[in-house]
Amino acid sequence: MLKIGIIIITLFMSAYSKESPTLSYGAFVQGNQTTFKIHAPRSTEVNLVIFEKPDDETGHEHLMVKNQSGDWTLFLPDLGIGTLYGYRLSGPVNDSTLIIADPYSKAAVTQNSYRHIAKSLIIDDAYDWEGDQWQSTAPQDLMIYEMHIRDMTAHRSSNSYQKGTYLGLTEKDQRGGINHLKEMGVNAVQILPLQDFANVEVPYKDKTLSINNNWNPYAVNHWGYMTSFFFAPESYYASDGTNNPLAWNGTDGRAVQEMKDMVKALHNENISVIMDVVYNHVSQYDNNPLKFIDRDLYFRFDEKGNWSTKSGCGNDCKTESPAMRNLILESLKYWMTEYHVDGFRFDLGQLIDANTRDLIISELRTINPNVIILAEPWGGGYNPHGFSDQGWASFNDQFRDGLKGSVFDIKDKGFLFGKFRKNQDQDFLRRLVMGSVRQFGGQYVSSSHSVNYLESHDDLTFGDRLRITGGFNEKHEIINDPISHAKVDGDLLAMNKLGALYLFTSQGIVFIHQGQEWARSKVIANTDAPDEFEGQIDHNSYEKDNETNWLNWNEKGLNSNLVDYYKGLIQLRKKYPSLRKSNPKDFKFFDLGKQIAVGYIVKEKMAIIMNGSKTDNVSTTLPIGNWRMIVDGDSVQLDSHKIMSGEINIAPISGIVLVRN
Repeated sequence: MLKIGIIIITLFMSAYSKESPTLSYGAFVQGNQTTFKIHAPRSTEVNLVIFEKPDDETGHEHLMVKNQSGDWTLFLPDLGIGTLYGYRLSGPVNDSTLIIADPYSKAAVTQNSYRHIAKSLIIDDAYDWEGDQWQSTAPQDLMIYEMHIRDMTAHRSSNSYQKGTYLGLTEKDQRGGINHLKEMGVNAVQILPLQDFANVEVPYKDKTLSINNNWNPYAVNHWGYMTSFFFAPESYYASDGTNNPLAWNGTDGRAVQEMKDMVKALHNENISVIMDVVYNHVSQYDNNPLKFIDRDLYFRFDEKGNWSTKSGCGNDCKTESPAMRNLILESLKYWMTEYHVDGFRFDLGQLIDANTRDLIISELRTINPNVIILAEPWGGGYNPHGFSDQGWASFNDQFRDGLKGSVFDIKDKGFLFGKFRKNQDQDFLRRLVMGSVRQFGGQYVSSSHSVNYLESHDDLTFGDRLRITGGFNEKHEIINDPISHAKVDGDLLAMNKLGALYLFTSQGIVFIHQGQEWARSKVIANTDAPDEFEGQIDHNSYEKDNETNWLNWNEKGLNSNLVDYYKGLIQLRKKYPSLRKSNPKDFKFFDLGKQIAVGYIVKEKMAIIMNGSKTDNVSTTLPIGNWRMIVDGDSVQLDSHKIMSGEINIAPISGIVLVRN
C-alpha cells in the first residue's frame, strides 16, 4: 500500500487556496493539483484511493493527515479534473474492506446495482450562465407544475430526440417537455429528486440475498426519494444515462453541465426551478458513504440502538447533528449558487429539526431573498403551524382532502362529490378560498404559506380519485383499454373542472402535478415485471420506470377541453391580482343557506360562485350593476362580453367567475 508521509502537510499548506472554498469538504482543484478533505473524527486511518477507471476495485492509496477537529486532508500535485477517487477508512466505526465515495462529491460515477457502488469524479464545474439569474416570483404568484425529468419525455409520443433526459426536456421541437410548460403558462416547476439517488433496489424475491425484496417486483426506485450524494446531479438523466444492470452512469460527469443547461433554458422562459430534496433519510441498502464514515454522526437510532425509521424508509438522518446540519446547509447553498436553483421542496420536512429549519430559511434568504421554501409537513407527526411560524410554506392537506376526501379513505367524499366531510361546512369552504389563515381557523400566518393542491406524485392522481370515489371505476377494476378509459366527459369532466376552478381562485400558492390538466390516469402497464396488479389503477407508482408513469402526450389531445380550461385558469389568475393578493377583509360572502356551495365577491371587483351539489342549482342575487361572466362550467373566456345582473343560477358541479363591468 502506497503511503505519503508527513511531507504532505507542508505541501498542503503551501498550495491551499487563499480564498475559502465554497464547501467545507470534498476535492478542491487549483490548476492540475488537488486538495482532498473529509470529516471522519473517529477514524484512526484514512487513505485516499485514486482509480484509473470506474470498474477498478482497487487503486493507488495515499495516507491522509488528521487534525484536531477530526478532518483528514491531503494535497496531491499533478492531479486534477477527470480524476476518480474514493476513501478507505479504518477505525472502530469503519469497515476497512470497503472503499467509499466522497459524500461531498460534485459528480458521482455509480453502478446500477442495489448497493449503488460509487466513485467520486473531479469535474470542471466552470459554466457560462450567459447572465442568467434567479427568478423573482412572489410566493402568492407561484403556479407550480410538479414533474419528473424522465416522465416528461420518455414516452414515444413526446417526439423528443433525447428521451428521459435533462436535455430532452429542453428540446423545442416536441409535444411535451418545455414546450408544454410554456403552453400551459406555469411560472415554476417542482422537479422530483435530482440529487444522485439509489435508483436500483434489491432484486425481487432473490433467496440468495440476506434481504428479501417481496414488495417491489420492478426492483427500481423511479421517483428518487433515496438520496446518495447531496451535491451531485443524478447521472441517469444525462444524455449517456443507462439502466442496464451493473452498467456505470456518470463516467464523464456530463450531468453537471446538462442540468445547468436545463435550468438556464427554464429560466429563459421565466420558469422558476424548485428542487425536491430529501435530507431526512437515505437508502437502507446502498453503500452511502455517511453510513460508513460514522453512522452515529449522521443518523438517528432508537433506544435499542436500531436505525430510526420515522421516515418509513429507514436510515433517518440526524439533522440536529452539527456534521449533518452543516452538510444540509452547504448542499442547499451549493445548488443555489452553482446551479441557480430558485427554491426547494423538503420531503418529510417534519423530520428536519426546527433549529436546522430556522438556519435554512435565514441563510438561504441571505443569498437570495426570494428563495422558495416549501415543506411537506409530515414525518413523525404533522405540523403546518410550526412551519408557518418559521416563515416556511407547506402543503395544505385540508385543501386537498376538503375538496376530494381523505387521502387515506377512498370512500370519503368532499365538496366535489356534493358532500361536507365531518366538522366541515360553508365556513370551511370560505376558509380555504381565503388562504387557510389562522384568524379564520386555518393553519397559516399568511396565505402565502398555503400550498393549495389536489394532486401530487403521491397516492392516486386527482383524476383517478374522482373516477374511483365517484363510482366511474372500481378500485381493482382491470382497465383493458387505457386510452378510452383516459377520456373524461359528463359529470367526471365537470368535477375535474370544478376542482381546478376552486384551486386557481383560492388565495395561496397553486400547485398541480404533471398530467393533472388532462385528468391523467395511471394504469399499471404491461411489462416484464411480475406485477399482480397489472391493468389496475395505481395509487403508488414510485417504482415504475415505464408507461405507467411516462406521460402519454396523446391523452392531452384526448382531453383538450380540460387542458384548455386549465390554461384559461392560469391566464385568469395572472390577469387578476385579486385572486392572488387579497386579504380576508377583501371578501364578502353570499348567503347560500346550507347548500354545498361557496360564493363571494373579492375587492368589489370579482364574483366567484362554486356549486358542489350533484343535483341542485344554486341561486343568488348579484350586487347592483352589470357583471361580465368570464368563466363558467364549460370554458374560460377572458374576453367574453356576456353580461349578467340580478338573480343568477349556477348549475350542479360547476362554477362561475364574473368581473364588474
